[in-house]
Amino acid sequence: MAAVALKNQLNAHIASMFAAGFLDKQFQELQMLQDDGSSPGFVSEVVGLFIDDAEKITGLIAGLLDQPVVDFDKVDALVHQLKGSSASVGAQRVKLSCEQFHSYYEAKNRDGCVMALALLRNEFYDSRSKFQTMFQKYCLVPGAISLTSSECPILPLNVSVTVLFWSSKSRHAPKQ
Repeated sequence: MAAVALKNQLNAHIASMFAAGFLDKQFQELQMLQDDGSSPGFVSEVVGLFIDDAEKITGLIAGLLDQPVVDFDKVDALVHQLKGSSASVGAQRVKLSCEQFHSYYEAKNRDGCVMALALLRNEFYDSRSKFQTMFQKYCLVPGAISLTSSECPILPLNVSVTVLFWSSKSRHAPKQ
């Protein structure tokens, strides 16, 4: 009975992510790839890579915008990379923030880029938190993903989400 209630909570959380625009149909495509049974931790691995990449990319963009002369071509390339990465996991709000960023770096508007980066980071942090909560709920649902209870601790939301994406074959924590 408890497992059914946990699964319902998980499904409600995912539904709320769709309703609030955090996720789009691409996330469902990822879930279908995982549901075929051959890759039980596929979604968590892909989302974990997205989160790690997004952290790095937003940091690189911030560094470029702090330079005396901004290389807007590099900013363009990084935002484009993040847009593609977010689109591949269905992180719709992050993808839309990247699209809004475009007009500012195209106009070579540093202040606009700084503002767009702040919005992008907010959307990313909100999405990361929602993904983390989702994977915490996955860890509670028996059979939802192939992680043992020792590999899937319940962590406070301010802990890096990457610790939730341990491989079922690994007995060691990922590098932070």
